[in-house]
Amino acid sequence: MNFCQKLTALATLALAMGVGRAHAQAAPPTDPAATPETKLLLANLHSLVSRGTMFGHQDALAYGITQGKMWKGDAHRADVKSVSGSYPGVFGWELGHIELDSARNLDAVPFGRMKEYIGEGYAGGGVITISWHLDNPHNGKTAWDTARTVPFILPGGADHAKYVTYLDRMAAFLGSLKGSKGEAIPVIFRPFHEHTGSWFWWGQKECTPAEFKALWQFTVTYLRQQKNLHNLLIAYSAADFNTEADYLERYPGDEFVDVLGFDDYCRDVPRFQQSMEQKMPLLLSISQAHHKLPALTEFGYDGLPDPTWWTKTMLPLLLKYPVSYALTWRNGDPVHYFAPFPGQASAADFKLFTKNKKILMEKQIAPLHLYTKTL
Repeated sequence: MNFCQKLTALATLALAMGVGRAHAQAAPPTDPAATPETKLLLANLHSLVSRGTMFGHQDALAYGITQGKMWKGDAHRADVKSVSGSYPGVFGWELGHIELDSARNLDAVPFGRMKEYIGEGYAGGGVITISWHLDNPHNGKTAWDTARTVPFILPGGADHAKYVTYLDRMAAFLGSLKGSKGEAIPVIFRPFHEHTGSWFWWGQKECTPAEFKALWQFTVTYLRQQKNLHNLLIAYSAADFNTEADYLERYPGDEFVDVLGFDDYCRDVPRFQQSMEQKMPLLLSISQAHHKLPALTEFGYDGLPDPTWWTKTMLPLLLKYPVSYALTWRNGDPVHYFAPFPGQASAADFKLFTKNKKILMEKQIAPLHLYTKTL
């Protein structure tokens, strides 16, 4: 190792140590009325960063893949558990189409079953995060519609009342999430994600920074003050960014965000590694400066063609850049999936990945009682 490499290694170590110290003294939830469980969860997640990164999987309990076919709704089943022996530490869910008063979300998961799955994950000691690909309230098209929309749904806009109806339906679901003692289940809620891209109606080219901030601030305030939801930790989740200024251009303010993250997917391993090496240090630096929890809010490699991707690509990144959790996307069908299942090419490597002491599955975090005890 030459002198420059030593300096780089020392800088990375100092950053990781600094992040751990900052999180141990992190700010409380931005909601002054946050529930006791929500306050304790956030404090514990900050402390837990120094111990490792929680692994998460979207829709883990709802469906998966077996022998080239889909399984759906099997009790106590998850592809990640079938491979590693443990459920993921973080369970991701999606509320798209709840705004339409639909019985199922946009991925065909019944909301009634989703509520049960969330209860199971919480009871098992896992962490819950929820995204929302809501349909365009201006023209009724999908979340991926890129028509100019935000000005129409802000207060005073022609479609503001319709957007409020969407919020009311979504809030009713979030408010119905209860633990065994009737307590509200804490949720990391991730609205308007990947806003630095331009593939959603809330994207970078689809609204101004001021409009995006106004939408975010109105939404969070409405959920807190009008719907009395105090079990939410709010996640700000970017896509592409090159600098701190890029990342924070649409940041709504420290009083409206608890978690800072970004989404990044692998299509080419060297390019993915380069992207992560650029973004992860920025994320850790920004989260430390703002006393927020850092997370890799979405990541993945569609189809997992690299049999050693988990230990050769992801593990070194997560060991070098400690974040609270890393959530991979769903196993949507036998050719479109992001977590291994028995027989999949990377299954053995994933099992090795989860055996690393810095990768935290449910079996590692459940004994910590994140909702009831201080770490």
